[in-house]
Amino acid sequence: MTDQFDRYQAGMSVRRQVLGDAHVDRASARTTEFTADFQRLITEYAWGSIWTRPGLDRRSRSIITLTALVARGHHEELAMYLRAARTNGLTDEEIKEVLLQTAVYCGVPDANTAFRIAQDTLFTNDSDE
Repeated sequence: MTDQFDRYQAGMSVRRQVLGDAHVDRASARTTEFTADFQRLITEYAWGSIWTRPGLDRRSRSIITLTALVARGHHEELAMYLRAARTNGLTDEEIKEVLLQTAVYCGVPDANTAFRIAQDTLFTNDSDE
């Protein structure tokens, strides 16, 4: 159980560093008895087992995550991970290049939506959500 607890703690730490305390606090506050196991799973697995691995830096993980979200059409999470990409050191120019790359390999319609979300998130939305 200690290993699982350690993964959870490490995951929560990385999750807060990447997504911000405000986001994690809101997600935690919305956790119900029904969703608690899922929240624990993503904290331990995604954040505590994958984002903590030494093989890639956080900038690289952000590039991969943005690409995967565009490729799969998961636009509802894109704004959050665009902000996280900035937190992880990507410049707006680098984010633009990632989205241009996705236009070729993931499709122009999804990249078009991603550019709209990026414009709204990175340049017209001053909130920390």
